[in-house]
Amino acid sequence: MDRRCLVVADDPDLLDALLRIAAAADMEAQRAIDAADARRAWARAPAVLLDRAGAVRCREAGFGRRGSVVIVVTGEPAAEDWRAAVALGADRVVQLPAGEAALAGMLADVRDRAGGAPGRVLAVVGGCGGAGASVLATAVAVGAARAGSAALLVDCDPLGGGLDLLAGIEEEAGLRWPGLTVGDGRVQAASLRGALPRVVSGRAELSVLSCARSPHGPEPAAVGAVLDAGRRAGGTVVCDVPRYPTDAALTAVAAADLTVLLVPATLRAGAAACRVADVLAEHAQVVELVVRGPSPGGITPGEVASCLGLPLLHAMRPARGLAGALERGRVPGAGRSALSVAARVLRDRLGALDVAHRAAS
Repeated sequence: MDRRCLVVADDPDLLDALLRIAAAADMEAQRAIDAADARRAWARAPAVLLDRAGAVRCREAGFGRRGSVVIVVTGEPAAEDWRAAVALGADRVVQLPAGEAALAGMLADVRDRAGGAPGRVLAVVGGCGGAGASVLATAVAVGAARAGSAALLVDCDPLGGGLDLLAGIEEEAGLRWPGLTVGDGRVQAASLRGALPRVVSGRAELSVLSCARSPHGPEPAAVGAVLDAGRRAGGTVVCDVPRYPTDAALTAVAAADLTVLLVPATLRAGAAACRVADVLAEHAQVVELVVRGPSPGGITPGEVASCLGLPLLHAMRPARGLAGALERGRVPGAGRSALSVAARVLRDRLGALDVAHRAAS
């Protein structure tokens, strides 16, 4: 697919406006001077912008219906505009200048999708307090970034202390949840990445959307918009989700392609995780289990999985020295350890679900 949107417009003022809006959305534009020129790019362009005359020409030329077609007019749309929209399969008829922001947002979304296949969302939930879900979520996101993915780490736990602190970027300028406003239910992925603080390790960059040191967490609609933006960008989105079922937490779990429940191999942790597993079963698409050792009483990972009724994804070995490393500012998942192994297992499982989903679609 071409990365340039196709513009077919005769009106010079409207043409200038469309080229400016495309530039604001960081998308290159290709102008077609006639129907024959437009035909060559009609199928492969990620988006098509038509003025009234351009829509008529494309309709009369018998162009097939396709997605991401927008007819742009000044003044009120006429009946002819709607007929052309139906014939060409146009998503909408946009009136300028009132619809300029919406059109720029639509182009930014299309640009994100044109980068490749949609990304995948992982939710990590602790089965009890102190299970280590935040650490594991961060390690997965760090590993994804190092593997070349456009990784985004999303903090959905307002009482967790802030993932920016765990990632060692608490002093970095950038957007946190309290500063994010979602007006129309959509977030532009490129704008979001540019506004967030990042963990930089060599060539790898991990964007982090953290809660602030306040009890007020993100709104459910904002969580949904951010995860959708991350998915459109084609990368790996990892959510640190609290075990208590807030509306924002349930939104993240419902959107996730894979939800991982992390449970220490102790009796009390297993009992607490039973309640969490029941909630996840109602809202998550796929729930699998990671059991963290060692077990003081000799409980096996298989026994924990059997008790919870969940498939065992990974039995995590003890991560010796992890607590001290975190206190010294080491970013989780940055080295070779049991934690890094567990993080890689989760990334591989998310990738396997992605392959299965594409094969089925």
